Amino acid sequence: MRSKARLAAGAAPRDRQGGFTLVELLVVLVIMSLIMGLVGPRVLNYLSSSRERAAKLQIESFATALDLFYLDTGRYPTTSEGLQALVKAPPGQDKWSGPYIQQGAVPPDPWGAPYEYRSPGRTKAYGITSLGSDGRRGGESDAADIVRD
Repeated sequence: MRSKARLAAGAAPRDRQGGFTLVELLVVLVIMSLIMGLVGPRVLNYLSSSRERAAKLQIESFATALDLFYLDTGRYPTTSEGLQALVKAPPGQDKWSGPYIQQGAVPPDPWGAPYEYRSPGRTKAYGITSLGSDGRRGGESDAADIVRD
């Protein structure tokens, strides 16, 4: 009965499948783009800071493993042996009790690049460096180097 009254009043019949009009879809898209414009930069900032924290934690994990290597062998790995000495015994090391890293391989930094290891370091017995998001020395913000030296 209602549909007959509608037709009599001159209203167009509504599609039985329902759906959205183009205007409704455009309004939703505008709202979503505004939300992404406000929230997106914060999410990206959080992602970059979490990568920096992950790199610092990995470097500290390497430092602990290097100290265990030192306790077993009486020395830190040379620069040429690198962090790989924490996974596989260097030639001539009979006191090596590793592997000292649980993953079975030296993981890359959070940006996918290898960590740099040097022995001796500038101020300590060794130094470990991640070059940050840009993969080059120096930089600022998320591109800054993460160094334990």
